[in-house]
Amino acid sequence: MGHLDHATFGWLTPALSYAMACIGAALGLRCTVRALATTGRSRRNWLITAASAIGTGIWTMHFVAMLGFGVSGTEIRYNVPLTVLSLVVAMLVVCAGVFAVGYSRDRARALLLGGLTTGLGVASMHYLGMAAVRLHGEVTYDPALVALSVAIAVVAATAALWAALNIRSPIAVTVASLVMGGAVSSMHYTAMWAVRVEVTPSTAVLPGATAMQFIFPLAVGLGSYLFLTSAFVALSPTAGEREASASAQRPVENAAAH
Repeated sequence: MGHLDHATFGWLTPALSYAMACIGAALGLRCTVRALATTGRSRRNWLITAASAIGTGIWTMHFVAMLGFGVSGTEIRYNVPLTVLSLVVAMLVVCAGVFAVGYSRDRARALLLGGLTTGLGVASMHYLGMAAVRLHGEVTYDPALVALSVAIAVVAATAALWAALNIRSPIAVTVASLVMGGAVSSMHYTAMWAVRVEVTPSTAVLPGATAMQFIFPLAVGLGSYLFLTSAFVALSPTAGEREASASAQRPVENAAAH
């Protein structure tokens, strides 16, 4: 059995992956707060931004952490279409969960169904990403740890959606995002501890792309998207600020009319 190393670069990849999960969570929560304060097309656009931020954060967290994954006795490569598909799955399931709580009138039911759907989707994203791994050997999983990782994903997703519905202040959003980042990271590393690899030594060339050829540039691109979107959200006025600005303009307009 090959020796598995989940942090070949030391604490760099775990710390960076946790940071990406927190940024995605914080941005998603802020966008959801904006969405619930609006209606119509504006709500839809904010919810789409929230879903893309959370989904991107989760996916980037997973594959930044995977940059530090190594197995003694074999190279590791990634199937490109499956890796991209895992990103699409992350986006779609988070979008379904966010829209469920954003539009449903029965929010308690939407929270439970959305949390279950999103959690199972996040777990599917992880294991789909693992299915993209190519190495010399056979990958198996500890069923108990797999079940635990799925349970953590469902609980984390439900907590995230609850936070999106109930948390408003910036300080509370920051605390919630740190907790959510920890939950997502816990799910990832629990799932990785479930991995067992029986290495079969070989000199054959593995198909697919290396992490640095494909995963790293894509993770950097998505990370840049998170930072740019964070700046956009930070600079966009809230519904309260727009209302205050409109109220301040009314006396001026009335005075000009007289």
